[in-house]
Amino acid sequence: MIQSMTGYGKKTIQLPTKKITLEIKSLNSKNLDLNVRIPSYYKEKELEVRKTISTHLRRGKIDFSIYVEMTADESLTSINSALVRNYMQQLRNILQSGVTNDVELLQMAVRMPDALKTEREELDEAEWEIISKGISEVIEKLIDYRTEEGKAMDADFRKSIETISDLLEEVKTLDTERLSAIRTRLDKAIEEIKSKNQVDRNRFEQEVLFYLEKMDINEEKVRLASHLDYFLKTMDSTESNGKKLGFISQEMGREINTTGAKANFAPMQKLVIQMKNELEQIKEQVLNVL
Repeated sequence: MIQSMTGYGKKTIQLPTKKITLEIKSLNSKNLDLNVRIPSYYKEKELEVRKTISTHLRRGKIDFSIYVEMTADESLTSINSALVRNYMQQLRNILQSGVTNDVELLQMAVRMPDALKTEREELDEAEWEIISKGISEVIEKLIDYRTEEGKAMDADFRKSIETISDLLEEVKTLDTERLSAIRTRLDKAIEEIKSKNQVDRNRFEQEVLFYLEKMDINEEKVRLASHLDYFLKTMDSTESNGKKLGFISQEMGREINTTGAKANFAPMQKLVIQMKNELEQIKEQVLNVL
C-alpha cells in the first residue's frame, strides 16, 4: 500500500495557564529533512522529539512546531524597576536641559538593556507527558493523511498502468502489420539491387539479418509487460516504496523509448507517444510517494 509524502496533523492542548498547539506537516523530499521549532523552555526535550518523529516517519521534508499561548494573567516578563530608575536618572544627568518629562524618560529607559527581564519557566514533567502524548497523536494524524493521499495516487497509478498495458497490446497487434511493411520495403530494395547485377550474396544476407534484428521489438514488449506487472506488485506490498517505483518507471521508460526508436512505423510511433505521456504522469506522481 503506497503513501504520499504530503501530510498534515494538528492538535490543541488546553492547560490551566496556557494553550499549546502542536502542528506537523510534510512535503516530498529524497530523504528525511526534519525541522523542529519549540519554545526555549522545552529545548531540553528537542532530541526526544526528533527521535520520536524520525522513528515513525520516513522520508519527506517535515516541519514540526509547538506554539504556546498564555491564557492566565501571569506573565513571565517583569520590569527591572531599580535598573529603569537608574537609567532615568542617568538620562536626566546627561540631558539637564531639553527633554525632562518623566514619561519620555521612561519610554527611553525601558528600551535600554535588561530593563525587562524574563524569568525562565522550569519544565513541568507532568505537563510534558501530556505534550508528548499529543505529539504521538499529531504524528498519527499525519500518517492517516498520507494514507488517504496514497489511496488517490494508487487509483491514478493503476489507471495509467492499465492504459499503457492496453497500448502495449495495440503495439503487439500492429507489429504484424509493421513487419509486413518492412518486408515489402526489403523486397523492393532487393529487386532494385538485382536489377543492377551488383550483389555480394554473403554481404547482402548479413545486412538483411542485421536490419531485421535491429527492427525486432519482441524483447522490449516482453520486458515492458514484466515491468508493468512488477510496478503493480510493488504497489500492493505492505510497505510504501517510492524509490523502488521510481526505478521501475525508469526501466519502463527505457523499453518504451527503445520500442519507439525501432518501430520505424508511424501508427506504432503514435502509440509510443501515448505511452510516454502516461509514463510522465506516473513519474511526476512517484516523486511524492513515500
